[in-house]
Amino acid sequence: MPNIAQMNTGLYNPFQKFDFLYKTCFLSGNTFSSPLLQVPLIPNWLLELANLSGEEQIQFLDESIRSYNTLVIPINSEVNEQFLNPLEAKIEQAFLGGYEKVSALNELDLFNWLGKFLYGFIYIEMHSALRKEMTADGLNMSQSLMMKFANLNFMMQNLYTSVSFEDFKPWSITVVKLEDEEMPFSFRDEINTLTFSLKMKDFGIIACLQDNGTNKRYHQQIIDEVKGKALTAQQFEELTARFYYSAYLFNRLPEYTFMPVEGTIYIEAMPLRGNMSKPLFDVWQHKIYAHVLETFWKPWGYVKFEIIKDPDNPMSFFEKPCLPEI
Repeated sequence: MPNIAQMNTGLYNPFQKFDFLYKTCFLSGNTFSSPLLQVPLIPNWLLELANLSGEEQIQFLDESIRSYNTLVIPINSEVNEQFLNPLEAKIEQAFLGGYEKVSALNELDLFNWLGKFLYGFIYIEMHSALRKEMTADGLNMSQSLMMKFANLNFMMQNLYTSVSFEDFKPWSITVVKLEDEEMPFSFRDEINTLTFSLKMKDFGIIACLQDNGTNKRYHQQIIDEVKGKALTAQQFEELTARFYYSAYLFNRLPEYTFMPVEGTIYIEAMPLRGNMSKPLFDVWQHKIYAHVLETFWKPWGYVKFEIIKDPDNPMSFFEKPCLPEI
C-alpha cells in the first residue's frame, strides 16, 4: 500500500504534513493567495430551511459535544466565492423544491456537497486528534483509513480544478421520496466507511462516498422495488440501515491512479477484485443486521429480539424485503 505522504497526485494532499490546524484551506491548501475564511460546516441556509437554531448539539469521536453553529472549516475566500457558494446555492434551490428537484440534481454536485459535509467532520476530528496528540506521529490511525480520507479530498478538488473520473463514479448515491412531506431534518454519518445519510421534507439521501458504486449495485433489487414509491419513515431507516451495514461488510480498499495531462487530473479506478478470489462483501449475517436495524428504528422502540424473531426473515416494512442470500 502506498504511503499517504509519498503519493504524488498533482493535487493538494493535507495528509502529507497533517495540515488540519486551520491555517490553510481545507480543500486547496495554499493554492490560492486570497484570504482564509472560517465558514460554517452546516450552512446557514440549511439551518433556516430545517428550522434549526444552530444550538443543536452533536457528539464527536473524542466524546466532546459541540453545537452546530460552532462547527467551522477553513476555506480560501476565492474558492468559497467562486466554487463553494455556487454549489451551496444550487443545493439550496434543490432542497427548497423537495424530492423532484433533489432527484434531478447532477450526482457530481451531490457528491461534492455531501463530501464537503462529511470531510468537514473528518477535518474537525483530525484537528482535535492533532491537538490532543500534539504530533502527527502520535495519531493512532491506519494507513488505509488515511488513504480513504485523502482520496475523498482529492476527488472533491474537482470543485476548483479540472479533475475527470475515467469511466466510473466513486460513489453510490440514492435519493428516495418520503411519504411524510414535512419530515424534520436529520442526518447521520459513519466516517470509517464514508457513509452519509439525511432526510428532510419529502426526500431522503443515502450515500457511500468511496465504493465505486458497489453498495448501490449490491442493493439494486430493493432500490428497483421502491423506485417511484413514497417511503414511510420506518422504510427509509430500514433502507438506510442496509447501506450502513453493507458498507461495513465491503471488504475492499478502493485504489486509484492519478494522471495529470494538459492541466487535467484523470482519476482511474483500479479493479476492486484485484488478485482476491473472495466476494467484495463479507457474509451478511441477519443477527448483526438486526442489531444495526435496532439502532435505526430506535424512535419506534423495536428491539433486536423482536426484529430477529424469525432468524431467517428479519422484520421488514417492505412487502418484498429483498435481503441478500446467506
